[in-house]
Amino acid sequence: MTEQAIYQHLRELREHFTPPPGFTYPEISDGTFVMMMSPRPRHQVTAKDVARQLDPQLPDGTMTFEATDTDDGALGKLRVPDLIVTAREAMLTDGPLDPRAIFLAIEIVSPSNPGNDYEVKSRDYPAMGIAHYLILDPRDGTWTYQWGIDSSSGRPRYANRLHKQPYGTPLVITTELGAWQLDTAELPLYSRKDMMLGPETD
Repeated sequence: MTEQAIYQHLRELREHFTPPPGFTYPEISDGTFVMMMSPRPRHQVTAKDVARQLDPQLPDGTMTFEATDTDDGALGKLRVPDLIVTAREAMLTDGPLDPRAIFLAIEIVSPSNPGNDYEVKSRDYPAMGIAHYLILDPRDGTWTYQWGIDSSSGRPRYANRLHKQPYGTPLVITTELGAWQLDTAELPLYSRKDMMLGPETD
């Protein structure tokens, strides 16, 4: 069975899939489902805070959207970024969003599977044509920004990276639509409970 056939089979299974309690609909990458736990409240607050900052800076017809199916059938990948910046018109088409219509993808790191955001999506997103990728990490209060797709090695990757900058460090995302500033200083951190840690002891 070809990679595309496996992907189509998984897509069909996903259409009839009911996530177990505490989980979201799966993503698809490398011929398998990628299951994620449902977002924690502080994750949701981060998403809302960021969207409220970005939207006033965006040009007319461009908006921030949450949890949007983003599909690249040729690569056999379906991803659901926590936040994207894209044109309103791109969201009005039937079916999953074309990743090449995304100006910026933002992931808020999950306590349960950080490697999915830092490693796998850092490979998948440039391959899918998403030119700007921001990772917000409420576990330790840092952000990582990657941009500029370089295919000179034969495999698309991000040419530029600012890694693990502390919340509060100035962040400017410069895209073809303009430069957007994001203040991360007041973004919430996960609690010990969010990270499935026991209470602190003296």
